[in-house]
Amino acid sequence: MRKILTGLTLSILLILGACSSGTGDEKGNSSEPGNSEEKTTITFWHAMSGDNGKAIEEIAEKFNEQSDSVTVEAIFQGSYEDLLNKLRAVGGSSEAPALVQVFEGGTKYMSGSGFITPMQEFIDKEQFDVSTLEPNILSYYRVDDQLYSMPFNTSNAVMFYNKDMFKKVGLDPENPPHTFSEVQEAAAKLTDGKKQYGFSFATISWFFEELMANNGGVIINQDNGRTGEATESLINSEEGLSIFNWINEMNQAGTFKNFGSSWEDPRAPFFAGQLGMYFDSTANTAEVIKNSPFEVGTAPIPVADGKEPQGAVVGGASVWITNQVSEENQNAAWEFVKYMTNADVQAEWAAATGYFPITPAAYDEKALKDVHEEYPQYLTAVKQLENTKANPATAGALFTIMPEARMIIETALGEMYEGKDPKAALDDAAKKITEALE
Repeated sequence: MRKILTGLTLSILLILGACSSGTGDEKGNSSEPGNSEEKTTITFWHAMSGDNGKAIEEIAEKFNEQSDSVTVEAIFQGSYEDLLNKLRAVGGSSEAPALVQVFEGGTKYMSGSGFITPMQEFIDKEQFDVSTLEPNILSYYRVDDQLYSMPFNTSNAVMFYNKDMFKKVGLDPENPPHTFSEVQEAAAKLTDGKKQYGFSFATISWFFEELMANNGGVIINQDNGRTGEATESLINSEEGLSIFNWINEMNQAGTFKNFGSSWEDPRAPFFAGQLGMYFDSTANTAEVIKNSPFEVGTAPIPVADGKEPQGAVVGGASVWITNQVSEENQNAAWEFVKYMTNADVQAEWAAATGYFPITPAAYDEKALKDVHEEYPQYLTAVKQLENTKANPATAGALFTIMPEARMIIETALGEMYEGKDPKAALDDAAKKITEALE
């Protein structure tokens, strides 16, 4: 993996050193030095940092090299939340980008924002064949049977575990836990009562949502907001309470450790051998393997005892074309969107990051096949997606106030860690989300 990432970095440096940008007018057009014809320049706002950011910049650069008519300027805008806030600030103005990456929780807001052109319009106009794309991913981003955006970086949650630590305490490193009770038992063995803990995950609502989906629970009524406007939160259902109780029991036993609410918080102790198991996005697979001085294992997210796993909700983000730029620029953005769905592009993206491709044909590309052969940890998320059952729970919740609801759920988790009764914490959170929906 180090060789792969290093190669990407070197490629980016060489390309950036060889290219120079043109001067664009207020409509995003530019005349590039050395070209007799004008190339339309568009801006693409994204939220990818680190190795993932380098990989997305390389995609843009390679597109620019092969395109005779379009130049894409990929511009990092901070976290998903930062980017969406900036987009809200410029929405409806000429400062808006032609193309923007928005996390999955912003789907409902974006589809009703009024400043995007639905991707379906470009698909229908060109009769673009969406059957080449992964149906389980497309289902999340469809609103009223229309594809408003194009999925790009897609992930789900997996459980990373320290195989060396498993061996040391007598656990089978090739047979990770799959149920709530199995995770509890393994966490107890992995905890030494000092600085080594069995299990954790960042206090991020997405992990709760993934557990709910795998257990067949929905977040809101109206089939998770898919068949009508949601009016009530259902997080305090039997499925939600079983999740909170499960976490609370480990927290009270000292086998679960809350390291914080940032994605990075549980990663450092895992890399340091102080944490046996933790949840993370499959998008972080490359970083985990690179930074762990031990053998890393991956397992699907667990399910409550006696339940049949339903699968995962897709995470990550999709790309949207805004209607705040000229028709020419929107068409230019569509050219880049199509390029991003190519099997070879998706294969290189997946190999470099750990996101799985939205184009199934990418799995047959050598770049990805080689990585999967060397690092089978990548395949857990792929199999989890393939085994996902299509239902309202796994389709994911669709409602405008999802960012606010996530904050409420994260607050409830924090209160439980501090001693609040799980049912009381969950009931209060459900009430607050329902009030926000009203």
